Amino acid sequence: MPTAADPTSREVASSDPLLPPWAQVGERRRAHIARVTSLLDRWSDALHLTPAERQVWHDAGRYHDALRDAPLEQLRLAVPDPSLPDSVLHGPAAALRLAAEGESRPELLEAIRWHTLGNPEWGRVGRALFMADYLEPGRPFSQADRAFLASHVPLDFDGVFRQVVRQRIEWTLREGKTIFPETAALWNRVR
Repeated sequence: MPTAADPTSREVASSDPLLPPWAQVGERRRAHIARVTSLLDRWSDALHLTPAERQVWHDAGRYHDALRDAPLEQLRLAVPDPSLPDSVLHGPAAALRLAAEGESRPELLEAIRWHTLGNPEWGRVGRALFMADYLEPGRPFSQADRAFLASHVPLDFDGVFRQVVRQRIEWTLREGKTIFPETAALWNRVR
């Protein structure tokens, strides 16, 4: 149940154009989702993607954190894989929920499933979501550097992606956190 300290919404009104009715997000997370989606929309316009590709990128932004504020117990029931840390369960849980509702675009489901850890098999939508989640302007660290990288995605998509993967791995190591096999495999693919 949401509290004053945790304004998490357990259900989002179906009239919200950004989120599915089953989303469980607070206002801060909703703002993050809007910034990620906006960044993906800008990049897809600048890259002159087809309408179908633009929709996939937009939907990746909309859905990637739709269950970010769901209770841990709910996420563990949906994704019982003990090898995954609690902090990444929301992506696989959202992908499973979307698939159960009939979502059939594999590139979208894989982008959402792995958006926190990375995946070496991604196409452009997974890579774009990984970058947008990190580069969105609401994050408080390295704002000028991240804004520079975000502005260069349409000019050097692969180069910026490589830089984002490197920065995320460096942060993980600095914080003493685990580098997961998917992340290591992604780095080995792009370096």
